[in-house]
Amino acid sequence: MTNRPLLSITLSLILSLTSPLAESFCGFYVAKADAKLFNKASQVVLVRQEDKTVLTMANDFKGDPKEFAVVIPVPTFLEKGQIHIGEKKLIDHLDAYTAPRLVEYYDDNPCQRAIYEAAPASAAPTAGFEMPQRAKKNGHGVTVEAEYTIGEYDILILSAKESDGLEQWLTENGYRIPDGATDVLGSYIKQKMRFFVAKVNLKELSKLGFSYLRPIQVAYDSPKFMLPIRLGTVNADGPQELFIYTITQNGRVETTNYRTLKLPSDTEIPVYIKEDFANFYRAMFDQQVQKEDMEAVFLEYAWDMNWCDPCAADPLTTEELRKLGVFWLDGASDNRNFGGQPLNAFVTRLHVRYTAAKFPQDLVFQETADRNNFQGRYILRHPWTGTDSCPAATEYRKGLQQRYEQEAQQLADLTGWDIDKIRRRMNLLLGEEVAPRPEPKQGWWEKLWKE
Repeated sequence: MTNRPLLSITLSLILSLTSPLAESFCGFYVAKADAKLFNKASQVVLVRQEDKTVLTMANDFKGDPKEFAVVIPVPTFLEKGQIHIGEKKLIDHLDAYTAPRLVEYYDDNPCQRAIYEAAPASAAPTAGFEMPQRAKKNGHGVTVEAEYTIGEYDILILSAKESDGLEQWLTENGYRIPDGATDVLGSYIKQKMRFFVAKVNLKELSKLGFSYLRPIQVAYDSPKFMLPIRLGTVNADGPQELFIYTITQNGRVETTNYRTLKLPSDTEIPVYIKEDFANFYRAMFDQQVQKEDMEAVFLEYAWDMNWCDPCAADPLTTEELRKLGVFWLDGASDNRNFGGQPLNAFVTRLHVRYTAAKFPQDLVFQETADRNNFQGRYILRHPWTGTDSCPAATEYRKGLQQRYEQEAQQLADLTGWDIDKIRRRMNLLLGEEVAPRPEPKQGWWEKLWKE
């Protein structure tokens, strides 16, 4: 019996998208929290200008390619020229550039200059292969409006009249439909949306020589600025993790039918987190999701593509942006010129953890005129350890214990971790390495050489 690809209907697309002054942060970037920190993480890039959208979908499918199939509701018919095979490395670069980051500072000698204080500054940019069976043209109220082979994918554009008919048609054409898909499919049919169905053409995959499935890109015109996520919950075995990177002309993107919240940022945390940033960030995000009862979309980054501060990765080049679909940059020069004019390519990174119960609607977006910079940024502040003696140094040392305790409290609040365990990691309970240094004693010998 021939195995049928499970129509794993998940958004990870493995059916199994005048500039104001800004704060200058500086500091030394030491770690980032990219999408790889989370299991079952889907990544979608949405490029949007007016009613034009370019959607790039990266899947995290692991398994036999003949078991791969995706079905995606799309708002309009797609010609062959509107479908393209993308490059995963571009999404990886965008992920790295926008990832929440850990930065570190070193306190100055308080006897020589004022203790560092974060302050606003002007925005100075610094086996055997088989050909897939040909689909039946019509039946059960389903129409195959087009079929294409593009790269390693065989693609169908379907329209349907009833969800039951669509399910039956898909089953008869070799797909296994997860339980619970009927109502969700029906809601898209009522909206007169088409269905983009893709599975792997094993012969083409063999000829191309790729060991992984590349992202699929589609370009279309529609007033709907949205991302269908409900199909992703049909056969999910738990909450889904989704990263959405939008690139727009004017400013930050937010959801209109769910709250969009900024993650806590610019918080000082204990320096030992430098060796444990991944666990910190996962725990911090878990805490925020729990706090909001999994009913919010979180903003992790918003910045003009022309610069960053500090940079977790270089901004994307103009060529890379064009390959992701930023079509309005034609004629623009490369943007490796920190300090140049903004490219009008504003990137927003949104992170959402969702289930069917908590996110019963697809995500609907709007572009705002807000070009203020934001990044998930967490600060390690190393103490000054010199031996100079002066009144400012005395006051500095007296304040260290209080500062360490505040860092411990902030870490506990962000993550939900036990405060006493944090203190032990910092040696606060033992009083090691954090006690103020005593003033140096004046020895009898100093009189010998005193001028």
